[in-house]
Amino acid sequence: MLQVPSIQQSAALALGRLANYSEELAKTIVGNEILTQLVYSLSEQNRFIKKAASFVLRAVAKHSPELAVAVVDSGALEALTPCLEEFDPAVREAAAWAIGYIAQHNAELAQTVVEGGSVPSLVLCLQEPEISLKRISASALSDICKHSPELAQAVVDAGAVSYLAPFILHPDVKLKRQACTCLAQVAKHSADLAEAVVEADVFPRVLCCLKDADLFVQKSAGSCIREIAKQTPELAKLIVNSGGASALTEYIADAPGNSKLPAIMALGYIAAFSETLGLAVIVAQGIAPLKDALVSEPEDHVKAAAAWTLGHIGRHTSDHAHALAEQDVLRHLLACMVHDDSSEDLQTKSKRALKAILAKCTHMQSLQPLLRYAPVKVQKYILKQMSCVLPHDVEARRAFVQNGGLQFLQELNETVGGRFADFAQNINQCYPPEVVEYYSPDYSKKIMDKIDDFQPL
Repeated sequence: MLQVPSIQQSAALALGRLANYSEELAKTIVGNEILTQLVYSLSEQNRFIKKAASFVLRAVAKHSPELAVAVVDSGALEALTPCLEEFDPAVREAAAWAIGYIAQHNAELAQTVVEGGSVPSLVLCLQEPEISLKRISASALSDICKHSPELAQAVVDAGAVSYLAPFILHPDVKLKRQACTCLAQVAKHSADLAEAVVEADVFPRVLCCLKDADLFVQKSAGSCIREIAKQTPELAKLIVNSGGASALTEYIADAPGNSKLPAIMALGYIAAFSETLGLAVIVAQGIAPLKDALVSEPEDHVKAAAAWTLGHIGRHTSDHAHALAEQDVLRHLLACMVHDDSSEDLQTKSKRALKAILAKCTHMQSLQPLLRYAPVKVQKYILKQMSCVLPHDVEARRAFVQNGGLQFLQELNETVGGRFADFAQNINQCYPPEVVEYYSPDYSKKIMDKIDDFQPL
């Protein structure tokens, strides 16, 4: 490059824009051995050129791991890390951005960033007054710690969590978003890391973000709660005790489309741990918005998450299953399971949820309508539950006959070639033999045969 600062800066900006435009142009820049000159500019030249050079390195590194490796091999990390301690905030910002784009691709590149000593400097940048510098530093730390528990631990050990946690309630929307995302990336790896996030007093502050005006802040907060909730029963209980079940329920009811997915999964993780936590979700009125997501959402992966969560709520006891049955959840799970347009994942999760709930369900008013329309594999579970309930409930036995259930059972057993003979026998034994005979498919034929054989006096 010419040794004229203004020309160098303009040339670097032009290269950065070309590299930013497409991967092919970025490869051309790497092929022309320009990176080495840019790295030299970072260590020798004025702040404007340092900023422009960082921009080019960022624009090249963002496209692919291979290009990011080329940037690292040029010695860029050794030059970018000192730039994080420059006096000019704009230089620090440009360097942090470039480092984040290198680290985002894979664990090996992120490990290289950590070994280069960038993490403590990024944590120092979080403490600076400039909002944009805080944002980009939080984003870079998130890109580092997302890959593995070891990398996340390096970020925690540098003290990042205690500086990120207060940003949850910061007035700047983008900073809140980055803080929630980074904390989620830390918490997702292990219970110990999730506890490190919780110890920074993120609850109940993060719950307030579920009501933020910005949809991305809401979703990032939901992701953070989900990653903490999935780790241990104790952390799930802490979320519930902080009012998390109710806050998540309200968010699911109000949030549009895909935004509610992290909150749906968070409730599923909470409910899965124990019947007490499952009951907490029921008490928080969580079933109605989950059912609405199962029925109304256009995207199958959101429906599948709702089915998965409902299954975890209902699988504990008959009371849990009864709460779902009363709100007509079973019928909708069956509909998702058998519908031709449902994705394979939705069908699988609906089937598993339905079986888990049916295994505990004693609500005959919900079981009987399903019997007529369920596939044979599900009918087996329904009949198993009926054979457990009917011997002990007179009203249920009467209703089963009045609603045509006993007659349908006899027809069904014949239709499937006696595959339900054991269940049919157990249920039939709950009734007098003449009642069972009356509802058997060949009863009318027997009557007609008797008429034909009868000889009047």
